[in-house]
Amino acid sequence: MSAMATGQTVETAGAAEGTAEAWERQRATLREVWRIGRVRMVVEVVQLTRNTGLLIYTFAVPVVMLLLFGSIFRGRIEGTDATYQQVYATGMIGMCVINGALQNLAYQVAGERHTKALKRLRTTPMPAASYFLGKVASVLAATLAQVAVMLLVGVTVMGLSLPTSPERWFTFAWVLLLGCTACSLLGIGMSGLIRSENGGAIVWLPIMVLQFISGVFILFSQLPKAVQEVGAAFPIKWLCQGMRSVFLPDSFKYAEPAGSWEHGRLALVLSAWCVIGLLLCLKTFTWRGRDDG
Repeated sequence: MSAMATGQTVETAGAAEGTAEAWERQRATLREVWRIGRVRMVVEVVQLTRNTGLLIYTFAVPVVMLLLFGSIFRGRIEGTDATYQQVYATGMIGMCVINGALQNLAYQVAGERHTKALKRLRTTPMPAASYFLGKVASVLAATLAQVAVMLLVGVTVMGLSLPTSPERWFTFAWVLLLGCTACSLLGIGMSGLIRSENGGAIVWLPIMVLQFISGVFILFSQLPKAVQEVGAAFPIKWLCQGMRSVFLPDSFKYAEPAGSWEHGRLALVLSAWCVIGLLLCLKTFTWRGRDDG
């Protein structure tokens, strides 16, 4: 009886020791992922700042579009306390997220695949998670910088008012976080659809169409009902609506199709697109290009 108890004690101690070793190996792996990931973050952000063409496209296009639309469409929107210029400023903030987190990321990853940079990275000891940490850092840096520029132009030129309540800034934070996450995952997933160096139109064209039917360039409530229903199926409409709920007067919510900001539905739709983006990543992402064998 005593020998049996001693044997059980030894087995229990061995199992505990094995669990502790496994946990320690897991912690060491996570530390290594984070250590290499931090290096990769610096590399990605530096590469971003040295890509002059991408910086001009990323920062200049939304500003030019805002100034263009803001100079053409002016005045107060009937039945609200908001102006057309303020509404376009919120739409362009949504456009910054789409450009930075979805479109640019899709082009970057596809470009690295076509130049075989992804294939070479895969042969290094760098964990895949560290590579994606670097991409997340570059997306966040680009998106936050774009949004800051757009807010500066919106406040100084377009009459946009910054929120004064913590609740609105909290809404801004979670809408931006969910929007960035969904667009980043979709961007990585859609990079797999770009099969050649000249295949960017497969991403650019649908995004441009979605921006028109999602309230970025045209007031969403002025779109035909059928077009509104199509736009409401995609995340861009909800991202822009979330930004309108943060920066526009509360009276503007009655100009929305539902007569409210629909924060609950907005969070559900963006969360659902995060899941769809993740599934698309798992389905389409590869480290090798089409001609890599």
